[in-house]
Amino acid sequence: MNDSITKSKVTPARILEIRRDFPVLERTIQDKPLAYLDNAASTQMPRQVIETVSAYHSFHHSNVHRGVHQLSQEATDLYEGAREKLRCFVGASSLKEIIFTSGTTDAINLIAHSWGGMNVAKDDVILISNMEHHANIVPWYMLAKRTGAQIQVIPILDDGSLDMNRFSELIQQPNVKAVCVNHVSNALGSVNPVEEVCRMSREKGIRTVIDGAQAIGHFPVDVRSIGADFYAFSGHKMHGPTGIGVLYGRQELLEEMGPYKGGGDMILSVSFDNISWNELPYKFEAGTPPISQAVGLGAAVDYLNGLDRQLLSSYEDELLAYTTRRLMEIPGMQLVGTAAKKVSLNSFVIKGVHPHDIGTILDGEGVAVRTGQHCAEPVMDRFCIPATTRASMAFYNTFEEIDQLTDALLKVTELFDVTD
Repeated sequence: MNDSITKSKVTPARILEIRRDFPVLERTIQDKPLAYLDNAASTQMPRQVIETVSAYHSFHHSNVHRGVHQLSQEATDLYEGAREKLRCFVGASSLKEIIFTSGTTDAINLIAHSWGGMNVAKDDVILISNMEHHANIVPWYMLAKRTGAQIQVIPILDDGSLDMNRFSELIQQPNVKAVCVNHVSNALGSVNPVEEVCRMSREKGIRTVIDGAQAIGHFPVDVRSIGADFYAFSGHKMHGPTGIGVLYGRQELLEEMGPYKGGGDMILSVSFDNISWNELPYKFEAGTPPISQAVGLGAAVDYLNGLDRQLLSSYEDELLAYTTRRLMEIPGMQLVGTAAKKVSLNSFVIKGVHPHDIGTILDGEGVAVRTGQHCAEPVMDRFCIPATTRASMAFYNTFEEIDQLTDALLKVTELFDVTD
């Protein structure tokens, strides 16, 4: 057993107590205890969230807004109550700044379509970092194709951190309209200095779009302290349901933007001659919303607020340090992304072994990791590799699970006869 367990301010008993909230962690895979190390793809839901969603469907389900019967009013209260929880959770100043979407991808598409369609024109520049998830690349590429704008890339350094010197040069151009950067890289784990990015951009009158999907589950986020114009994240990255996400946008910007989708609930009046839009946030929430998912996301906020997140974030740092040390014991190991500031995520390659083979063998040992390009193909191109294996931890993971990962990887190297 590793000494870090006894040194940690978070006791093993506390982690065990937290783990009991997550039913899936009690499973066995291939007759071995599940070591779930795929949290960057989706975090697991605690019983409290599962039970809240079940209770909504069992006792309160109805469509929201405008219904006069009790079930509709209850559903509306739960749905809008979740919005208020999210507002407080990220430090937004108004409920009008919290737009429910289907996830981060939907949120960024909304920005690119509604804000971008009104503000980006031929020869304008959109700056995108080289470490972005495809969700923060493809919508801007589509906008550039429609408008004749240019996409320019903010490079990343060899350790996987953002090249801030180059960024400071790129924003000197007079026609830069948007800077699109993730808070945390899903492929590398790097934590970007988004406060500095937003400050430097704001001084130049440039709008900032921050993909917060990988940050929101690891540490507290305050959108006003960050200074972002737009900040997007997904429920399933913060122990909530899939199919729900949030777009935070500064109210004055959202007021200026036209709607993204047309339909019910996003209008005030409709005729064949004229249509007027609803007020914020409903202008951007066409159709029946993801009601149960929003209620579940509100429960996830309650759950996270009931934890000492700063302390658990420090615990994750210890997990990361221990994982890094153990991985370097593996023959042929190359870590991809070694920035000084990271969340608890390690991407790696093993010489001569395809990541898919690694993932398959690890699954046989009860270890769940993610293999491939992680929807971040430009990252793979930057490091001249086809794919990586990614082990991503959350606060419910243990040092013993890291040992289970390491033992499984040693079996991989034995099977493929890997040596240093």
